[in-house]
Amino acid sequence: MSSVYSDSSRPSDRMGRLAFKPAESSSNGHMRPATPEPSPAISTCNDAAPLVSTYNDRIRPLLDAIDKLRHLKVMKEGIELPTIVVVGDQSSGKSSVLESLAGISLPRGQGICTRVPLIMRLQHHPTIDPELHLEYHGKIVHTDETYVSEDIITATDEIAGSKKEISNTPLTLVVKKRGVPDLTMVDLPGITRVPVHGQPEDIYEQISGIIMEYIQPKESIILNVLSATVDFPTCESIRMSRRVDPTGERTLAVVTKSDKAPEGLLDKVTADDVNIGLGYVCVRNRIGDESYEEARKEEAKLFQTHPLLSEIDKSIVGIPVLARNLVQIQANSISRCLPDIVKKINDKLNQNMSELKKMPNHLSSVADALTAFMGILGSAKESFRKIFIRGEFDEYPNDKEMHCTARLAEMLNELSKELQLKCENNDSGDEFLMEEIKVLEEAIGIGLPNFLPRTAFLSILQGKVGEIASILVEFVQKAWKYIEKVVLDVLMHHCENYPQLQSSTRRAAQNLIAKLKEQSLERVMETVEMEQLTDYTCNPEYMSSWSQLMIQEEPFMRVLKHSDSPGAMLGCLGTVQIGHLRKHMGMVQQAFDLRMRMTAYWKIVHQRLVDCLGLHLLYSVKNLVNKGIDREIPNEFMGPHGGGLERMLEESPSVASKRQRLNQSIKVLRESKVVASQLERGEDSKRTFLNPKPYTLKQHINQTRFSSLRIGDLERKKPEEFKMFPLNIRKPIAKDFTQRLADCKDLQEMPKPQDIMVRQSIAEQTQASAESFIHRFRRRCKVQQDIMVRQSIAEETQATTESYIPRFRRCYKVHMAGNEDNLRPKTTIIPNKPLRGVLADNSSCGAQDTYSSPDIIKPKQVCDMKFRQESLDKN
Repeated sequence: MSSVYSDSSRPSDRMGRLAFKPAESSSNGHMRPATPEPSPAISTCNDAAPLVSTYNDRIRPLLDAIDKLRHLKVMKEGIELPTIVVVGDQSSGKSSVLESLAGISLPRGQGICTRVPLIMRLQHHPTIDPELHLEYHGKIVHTDETYVSEDIITATDEIAGSKKEISNTPLTLVVKKRGVPDLTMVDLPGITRVPVHGQPEDIYEQISGIIMEYIQPKESIILNVLSATVDFPTCESIRMSRRVDPTGERTLAVVTKSDKAPEGLLDKVTADDVNIGLGYVCVRNRIGDESYEEARKEEAKLFQTHPLLSEIDKSIVGIPVLARNLVQIQANSISRCLPDIVKKINDKLNQNMSELKKMPNHLSSVADALTAFMGILGSAKESFRKIFIRGEFDEYPNDKEMHCTARLAEMLNELSKELQLKCENNDSGDEFLMEEIKVLEEAIGIGLPNFLPRTAFLSILQGKVGEIASILVEFVQKAWKYIEKVVLDVLMHHCENYPQLQSSTRRAAQNLIAKLKEQSLERVMETVEMEQLTDYTCNPEYMSSWSQLMIQEEPFMRVLKHSDSPGAMLGCLGTVQIGHLRKHMGMVQQAFDLRMRMTAYWKIVHQRLVDCLGLHLLYSVKNLVNKGIDREIPNEFMGPHGGGLERMLEESPSVASKRQRLNQSIKVLRESKVVASQLERGEDSKRTFLNPKPYTLKQHINQTRFSSLRIGDLERKKPEEFKMFPLNIRKPIAKDFTQRLADCKDLQEMPKPQDIMVRQSIAEQTQASAESFIHRFRRRCKVQQDIMVRQSIAEETQATTESYIPRFRRCYKVHMAGNEDNLRPKTTIIPNKPLRGVLADNSSCGAQDTYSSPDIIKPKQVCDMKFRQESLDKN
């Protein structure tokens, strides 16, 4: 790979580098940036030195932090990191592009060469000798430029096998070399459809899956390598990138082999039929045994002299342009994604810590086990009280099956409706009153004919109660089946961290519920027998209902006797057939009375059965929660078959694995949080690096990291250069300047404007106020100097550095000329003696006035002074 920015100290190196003058030492002992020697390359090549010295120095901390996060495997926690992903069809020239960027040789050959994701970490290194090493399978293998290709092949075989298989396990190549751009890229296998040379049959699906996994996250920047010899829309890599990035906002295209297909290349990159949002860069591949320096020169010459390629804008051609674009895009991507990364790390950390907190502590003694067991039992009982007794569903707000009071009430309502339907006589046709007539005929005895036999009523009642007994039994079984499910769900939820408890707890709960269900069935059968035993109620509703029903007897008998109508209308039953009753006229009236008595009494029986079942069910559930759980589960758990508390001391493999996973995840996330937070704080002060805004002195101070700089360096700079010059200021400069101020005797020895600017910067950097600076300065300068400095600083608070220096010099020049009347301070100054008109007219406060202790006046103080002056005038 070609090194875009490399030193010239090894011109005989076969890798070939651009020639640069080594960094020189200035007169004050500080290093000056390296500058490239003149070359015939295009203008973009000459940008190498600024890119390395400026961009790399600022981007390196970003990349180091992201690489550290990647090394911590934070991506396994679901947190995606900004990554440049290199994709392209097979033989598209991916390897040549990467070689040109890194200045090292990568594996080449027929068929697929890259069989695993290759993470390339390029880092500009100040030393002459490059440092290269591979990282995979938890080990580090050192290599050099001569053997790096062979070592990559060896590592790939170890990861993916030697039979051309594909693996998603990454291989990291770290290149620390002088002059390379600071980049981290992931080179993926080239897309191929037809398996050859022993490749698996599903080679295309495997490669596509790996590529989609890397380019899917929105944090990934897609570097799509296209050959100039093909039609861009037909490239498989374009189709994949458009699937995940339809707008192209995170896709950059590199067009290789420009010298082999120059015809129409300009139209291709300008038309942008495939929607590449980050633009194109056209490059020329290294040919044969060309050195990288020769390849770059030939590339520059090609795009300058070729009749077709020379028409392409020089800002989109050449490896140097590609390197610069990638560095800028990478830095922007990291800055953009950094807040989200920090937020995701914090959210995931809080989630894992909360999950770990919910897990039980590791039990080391029987006492700990007993405490844990009683805690589980207590929390389970509280959950039962909520969902069975109090009707509180805060633990299961969205699971309606766990809202037990509501579900049991629904079951009772359904039972009531079913009993009502079952009891309604469906003999409204030819069988109306025939059951009652048959019973009366069998109950006739020796006695008066107008007395209704009680045995007839009991016979019908016993038959009806017997018919509904199966319905009551089914209800009890259904209700306890539901209760058993809820109880087991709650117990298993509270025992989920102790699998060794679950079998004993489940068995105890099932045994307890089986006993309670048996008791409920016995209670139901007793109730059925009691209802069949006799007809009794003290409920006055029976007589009221019977009386209302008997009102219909007279019109019914009238229709039956005096009309040939086949049917009659009854209020409680609707229309009934009566033709068949004319054959039993002697029994109809008694049968009608018996039917109405049964209808009125059955309402009482129906309500009594439902009420008794509901009350019994609630009573049984209450005993289950308050007594049964405390008695049955401990007996089962501590009995001969339960295993005892000792089993709780044996932590299950699943719980131990989960605990270890959470602890490891929390450790990784905490370390990642520290790295990301430090990076974010650093970025807050570098936001204007890639997109500089109009500069003011205060912004420059807040956004610049200071290193060593002498005042003399500033003195030699022109005013317009201060805006972009890095003010690297530290305490030694402050001490040096303070000493120079102390040595001032008169105006001629005043420090230069640059010094005052530096001193003001130091004051702001150390959070010292401008007022305290003025007081310290005034002790060593004359009043006229104080006024001048005060005026300059007041103007400086709202002016840029560029405008500040000329104003200072004008003030200085005016004072030296003796025209002191023109020095009018912007800030109102109060003399020791009262002066009328001073506050109203600044012109009266000239340099000829002598002030022994001037102070800065705020607007409110000005108003108070005016008021006092007016009072003095009146007096």
